[in-house]
Parts: sequence; structure tokens; C-alpha cells
Amino acid sequence: MTMNTLSPRPAAPSQPASSGPAFIPPPITKMEDTGLAQLWLQDLALKILYFQGYLSGFKIAEEIALPFAGVTDQILESLKREKLVEVKSSSMGLGEGSYQYAITGAGIEHAREALERSQYAGPAPVPIETYNASIRKQSQHRVVVTSRHMRQLLSQLILSNATFEQLGPALNSGTSIFLYGPPGNGKTSVARAFGSMVLQQDMYIPYALFVDGQVIKLYDSVNHQRAQDEDSTAAGTGSLRSGGRRDPRWVHVRRPFIVVGGELTLAGLDLVFDDTHKYYEAPFQVKANGGILLIDDFGRQQVRPRDLLNRWIVPLENRVDFLTLHTGRKIEIPFDVLVVFSTNLPPRDLVDEAFLRRLRHKIEIGDPSYEDFRQIFQRVAQVKKVQYNDQGLAYLLQEWYIKRNRKLRASHPRDLCDQIIDIAHYRGVEPAMTRELLDLAAQSYFVEL
Repeated sequence: MTMNTLSPRPAAPSQPASSGPAFIPPPITKMEDTGLAQLWLQDLALKILYFQGYLSGFKIAEEIALPFAGVTDQILESLKREKLVEVKSSSMGLGEGSYQYAITGAGIEHAREALERSQYAGPAPVPIETYNASIRKQSQHRVVVTSRHMRQLLSQLILSNATFEQLGPALNSGTSIFLYGPPGNGKTSVARAFGSMVLQQDMYIPYALFVDGQVIKLYDSVNHQRAQDEDSTAAGTGSLRSGGRRDPRWVHVRRPFIVVGGELTLAGLDLVFDDTHKYYEAPFQVKANGGILLIDDFGRQQVRPRDLLNRWIVPLENRVDFLTLHTGRKIEIPFDVLVVFSTNLPPRDLVDEAFLRRLRHKIEIGDPSYEDFRQIFQRVAQVKKVQYNDQGLAYLLQEWYIKRNRKLRASHPRDLCDQIIDIAHYRGVEPAMTRELLDLAAQSYFVEL
């Protein structure tokens, strides 16, 4: 069993045919369509005016991600009646949406009261029930890969047929994968190859969620990649003025691929309440809903592995997750995440039989054979423009592996070629697998432990 990568993110394969989006947020034409109270939306508009000063009606609609006609115009009309905002200027013939609005003294006082409850001042959130229903609909629309697509997906990797046949069904399961084995054989590369496929698919997520008067910020520009297509204009100015083709509170994104490592803690898997701004940040697994969550270097987190694993038991088994508000109330959210655990540590030191039973697929990524090692070296040398020859490889294996009882690792060809290039450039010679350059490269790379 062997694995190697030539690039950190392989080229995306062609995808199986898809019948189109499983879920498109329906357009909003009236206040009731938002699922939010008008008073709450009035507070949101006031907070935005408090922070930004003069804004046109259309700009306010853009900031709260709601159409002007039928929603934002009603919010502003109510605020004007209560003398919380006033019109500072208007443009003849362009309609109320072009009017410049400003917050009044009474509005400032009201906004400060609202800010004491929550400083969230962004796109209007979506009720959590609506979000949950959307995740369930989009869960049924995952693309199923075949053997042919898997070979395209993993074309940058060299692996045994046995490993290949395990990885395909594991990816299609959409549930959980436990990758284990010695370091340097490509576990992370396999997971990232999966991620490259997931990023070719798209879905809709809201900017934020609304539950019990609380806001949970979901969309994250770091972890979510926007999808660019004909639908990208649906939340533009025209949509916000008239209602458009879909609800502009939703973002069209690529299915997420989120990587966490040693920084992961138990607190990071629950709602994070910001005491200063008084709203929540969604945890990693919620941001990864509909895609992949890679827990890299599993077992090297600051929290004990068994404590971390216990946190995953219910979500992995029941496909639902329970998060806790600071009020103590627990909320239920679908757990539509392919969780990939990747570790260099022996499984017996990390997990027990009960947890392994809950992990759908357990795949060992072992050391390469000598023939696989040769193929990896040939491919890497070609890509990096290092002159390859079998005699040089035979010398390397005999002197630096067999005699020293050193294990083969799939990452060694890449690293040794890099060493050869560095040394050759310094000496002013062509990078090649000569005995001298191989010895110098190995001396500066390997450390006896």
C-alpha cells in the first residue's frame, strides 16, 4: 500500500452529470417571507445607520440583504413614523430607494439599546428551521463518484489498487473516514484530493442563523469559497430592489472543505459566544455542513483524543448535532459532514473498539513497495527536472535504506529531489541522481533517531 503526492492540491476531475441545484432559496416578496419579526429588523436597520451614517434606501437593503420593495421600504416607513430616522435628501424621479436616510437623536438612543443586546449589524439571518430544511435537501444532492472519476481525482497520487478500492466507497459514504499510518505517505494528500472534488460542487448557505432572538454567524470568507455563475447576480442591486430570483440572505458557495489541526479544542466544536459583540460564531462542523471536515494530525490536539472522540459519537451515529446556547438551551442541527480523521499515531493509542465501530471506513496508508518507490521517484524527478536513472536509485536504496534499515516513505522522493536541486544550484551543476549528489542530499535530509 503506497501513496505519494506531486502537488498539494491535485487538478479537479471532471464531474458526473448533475441535474441542477437541489435547493434554491425562494425569493422574498413580503415581510412575512423573512421569518423574522419586523421590530427585530427595524433594530438591525437602525444599528447599520448608527455605524455608517447617511445611507440610501437601496444601500440599507443591500446591507441587510433584503429586497427594498415590500420589505426594506416598510422597515424605513415604520422608523420614519416613530421618528427614529429621517430623510435628508431625495432624488426626483428615482423613487424612495434613492432617498438618503439618517438616524435621529431618538434613533441613536434606540440603536444603543439594541447594541447592548447584540452588536450584530450585517445581513439579516435566516431562521434555523429554514436552514435545517435546506441542509437536508442539499444532502440528497451530493454527487456520487465512480471508479473512473476516482482515477481522475487521484491521478496525481500513486497508490495500490487495494487502497484505491477502499477510498472510493469511503468518499461516497459522506459519513466518516479514519486514515492512519506512518507519516509522509500521503494521508493529508488523499483528504485534500477529496476536497478538490467537493469544491467542484455548490450549495447555498445563509450569512447567519436566527434562533431564540440570537444570531449565529455562519458564512466565513476564509472557509467558504463563493461560486461564480449565472446565479451570482441574483443578490445584486436589481434583486435587492425588486425581490429577485432568490432570497439574498443566502450565499452561493462551493461545498466546504475545512481543515483543522492541533488548534482544535472541545470549545471549538460548540457555539462560540462573543461576550463583547453578543452574537455567536458557528463551530467548524457547522461551517463544514454539506462538505468535508479534515481533522489533521489527530491525536496531537491539546485536548485528550478520547474526549474529542466522545464529542463526535452522537453526530456520527445519528447524523444530527446538538449545540448549546449560553442560555442553556440546546438546538439541533443536521450533521451532513464527511469527517476525515488523519493520524500518524497507532490507532490503539487513540481510540477504542466502540468508537472504531462508529467510524464507517478505516483505511491504512502504509509504506510504498520498492517498485512503487521507483515510480514515485521517476514522476517526481520528471516534474522537478532532476535527471533520473535507475542506477542512482539502486545506490540510494542500498546505501541509505537497506544498510541502515530505514523505512521507505512516499514523501522521500519529493524531499530528496528538492535537496538535490538546492545542492546542484549551489555547486553550479545540473540536478541529477549522481552518487555524490545523492549522498549529500541524504546526509542533509535524514536524521538518525
